[in-house]
Amino acid sequence: MAQQKETYTVVEESEKIGQEMEHKSAYQVLEWALDRYHPRISLASSFGAEDVVIIDMLHKINPKARVFSLDTLRLPKETLEVMNRIREKYDMEIEVFYPDPVAVEEMVSKHGVNLFYESVANRKMCCGVRKVEPLNRALSQLEAWISGLRRDQAVTRTKVAKVELDESHGSIIKVNPLADWTWDEVWHYIKENDVPYNALHDKNYPSIGCEPCTRAIKPGEDPRAGRWWWEQDPSQKECGLHSG
Repeated sequence: MAQQKETYTVVEESEKIGQEMEHKSAYQVLEWALDRYHPRISLASSFGAEDVVIIDMLHKINPKARVFSLDTLRLPKETLEVMNRIREKYDMEIEVFYPDPVAVEEMVSKHGVNLFYESVANRKMCCGVRKVEPLNRALSQLEAWISGLRRDQAVTRTKVAKVELDESHGSIIKVNPLADWTWDEVWHYIKENDVPYNALHDKNYPSIGCEPCTRAIKPGEDPRAGRWWWEQDPSQKECGLHSG
């Protein structure tokens, strides 16, 4: 008789397993996550440098590992291009979630197409419609999800754990396998494994979001300075996908 896997509550999972995973490599964390949750786990990918690293690892562990993306309808063409290159290289199906067209129409009709430049509240409203609501739909189907968050990406991410309880999304498990990686380690992996990446990275775009909300950074600037560059408070530079 096959031995059944030990089960935990989600709280015990985030505490006990979270502590254990802190000492594991990114690859080992993903092996554990896929073994425990596949097919009820998926990577939320914006096809930035961190995400394509994770996609390569996932494919090596299980070619059927799931990946989804949020198409805000304002993405740079380079993001769409690398999405296609990833799909072709790994023969992978990518699940794409779009914003509710009625909500987009109502928001743009009332506030204008570039409302995000006017205030932080408006910017968060736009992110809520175009990103957060589609993410919530995607995660409602899952028991766990994977992100490319790293602790040195931003002041808002310094306490990211490799495995944690995501209370903002129904207390499902969130896996951040690259939490302790550096930017240099990300690029070493990309080069060593010939992983397709967003061409904007070669133009000083370390962090890439929607086209009108992202610019290249200048020498010496914070890696996320190009995101919502008109806002001055770095502690506000989150869109709501990774709140809490």
